[in-house]
Amino acid sequence: MTELVVRRLLIDLTQPFERHWNGGDAFRTAFLNALSMSFPVGEQFFIDAVRNGVKALPEAQQERFKEEVAGFIGQEATHRRIHGLFNGHLERQGYDNGWERRAKRRIKRLQGLNVRHPLAITAAYEHFTAILAEYLLQHPDSIGDNVPRLKTMWMWHAAEESEHKSTAFDVYQALGGNHRWRMRWFRIVTFFFILDAAMQTISNLRHDRTLFKRSTWKSAMHFLFGEKGLVTLTRAPWRAYKSEHFHPAQQGSTLSSHWLRTHADQFSVVGQGR
Repeated sequence: MTELVVRRLLIDLTQPFERHWNGGDAFRTAFLNALSMSFPVGEQFFIDAVRNGVKALPEAQQERFKEEVAGFIGQEATHRRIHGLFNGHLERQGYDNGWERRAKRRIKRLQGLNVRHPLAITAAYEHFTAILAEYLLQHPDSIGDNVPRLKTMWMWHAAEESEHKSTAFDVYQALGGNHRWRMRWFRIVTFFFILDAAMQTISNLRHDRTLFKRSTWKSAMHFLFGEKGLVTLTRAPWRAYKSEHFHPAQQGSTLSSHWLRTHADQFSVVGQGR
């Protein structure tokens, strides 16, 4: 079992922040804003999927997952709350959250499906967030230092995503979820994740009137496809999920534990699971 600690982040998100808070870079700001816009509805979906999945297990297995799932839910609920506060500032800056509306419509269509399907979707999205988290932890300069509280927020979130990356996957496996359906949902999730991230980022840039600036696309190419770009360095771990023998624990989380250990003054522990 994975030990999961629920933490309260000790930063002030009541105060507004500058529009291009990520080092003044329009693209990197728009991209991370887009991800944040998906988190509140996404985190709630993940919570519901894992909670309902565990309830479908035999009682003995429920006990096995009890404390880990409590930690998972606590972490995701905290992420949902923190990004809700962050997104409130984006809304006041005039951004339109189309990703959230599309996600809510898709979630409605999943009602009534066997609990393994939402779990497979959750496991796939958790893989995306885990490899993105590992990238941010490995390349902290992707987030500018000009608004330290926001950098802390993103690095804390990344560290916890790396911590709980196995939970939904393990519950899916415990319920007898098979590789074929895991792959089917992974392909669907890959399509919609890329589509939604692109659409929301473009929407954010259009609102900023920076969509057609040369500097925006130069930054996008460097951040995504450069030698140390996000897509360049996450392609291999993305493919790893396709293996029938894959498990999230195969992808390391030492950077996560290091960040949490060296930044313990940025949060307080409010709960714990195993």
